[in-house]
Amino acid sequence: MTSALHFLQLARQCEITELEFLQRTSALVDILGRLIHALQKERGLSMVYLTGRADPEALLTQIKECEPLANKARAGFDDLHIPTQGARLLSRIAYVLQGLDALPDLRDRIQSRQKTPEAAVGAFTKLVTGLLAVVFEAADGAADPDISRLLVALFHFMQGKELAGQERAAGVAAFGAGGEQRQQHWLHLIEAQERCFQVFSEFAPPTLLLQWRGEDATLERLRRVGCTLAVNIESGADLRQTWFDVATSRMDALHTIETQLAAEVLSQCESRIAQARQPLPDADVDADFFDSSPAPAASLGPQLNRSVLELVQDQSQRLQAMQAELETTRAALHERKLVERAKGLLMARRQLTESDAHKLLRQTAMNQGRKLSEVAEAVLAMADLLPPAPH
Repeated sequence: MTSALHFLQLARQCEITELEFLQRTSALVDILGRLIHALQKERGLSMVYLTGRADPEALLTQIKECEPLANKARAGFDDLHIPTQGARLLSRIAYVLQGLDALPDLRDRIQSRQKTPEAAVGAFTKLVTGLLAVVFEAADGAADPDISRLLVALFHFMQGKELAGQERAAGVAAFGAGGEQRQQHWLHLIEAQERCFQVFSEFAPPTLLLQWRGEDATLERLRRVGCTLAVNIESGADLRQTWFDVATSRMDALHTIETQLAAEVLSQCESRIAQARQPLPDADVDADFFDSSPAPAASLGPQLNRSVLELVQDQSQRLQAMQAELETTRAALHERKLVERAKGLLMARRQLTESDAHKLLRQTAMNQGRKLSEVAEAVLAMADLLPPAPH
């Protein structure tokens, strides 16, 4: 005959299984972070190479650094054992694998200069965005609130770092050829980074926030020069490598924090699994089940032994508290989904760029005194009323 304690043990085992999957997912996120960093550097070197300022050997060396990381990511996907409810994560992984399969052809085209700098950057950005989408699904699917908070912080930090990588490439292009449109795109990337790092600051542990510092003076000075002055090709050529080196140093510093945050996620997973594996204490049947209060076990009084009822109440309250905190944490991810979907709708229906779509949403929110997510939700609600894109 089954007992209440038997089902409590089954519940605990389910919790352990979820945590073990989260641990494997977090280990994969760590690998993906390293691969993304390597691809970001390859993207930057490709941009400099295609603008005629980079040694081809530097690019080949970076490609060799990316390959073992890509193989580790593939192995991590194979070992993940995704549960049946992970359809979105599976589709994200399939998308990424297609991108990794297409990398050799992209690299050949870059080395033979058959790609423009903008097209090369766009191709790498598409792959990195796919990898970040896998990280997003990991953060969105975390069932433990403490680990979920860390994953939310990690995802937004990685997104901010990716925008910093795009800024590195945009700066090379702007210093090389100038142009108001390139400068406006650069400013948009700076602003978007700040939003991501703000969310990171809200969810990151204090120990990592102490290591988070502002931008150095050299980077800010180069930003001002590149974004505000009419840079001509002659003078810009002298600053392309300088900018690339300064931006790369910043990316490496960001990667250090990213790696430490990923390690903290793994550490939390291991700690939670160890806690969940602790045996349940011995429990007596509670003869006063129907007379006892549903209040927390601590209020049941010293006259009662540790009972199955108390264990049930403890676990139920703990799970309820976890769910409440988890919902708060996931709100940040939900708001991000709304904004991204609204931007995509505006881009498709009004033929706007990603930057212009975000500016429109932000300006509307400011004019109406509403949250950005509320405006995004309103745009999505009016999807059927927006005119279709012209053919």
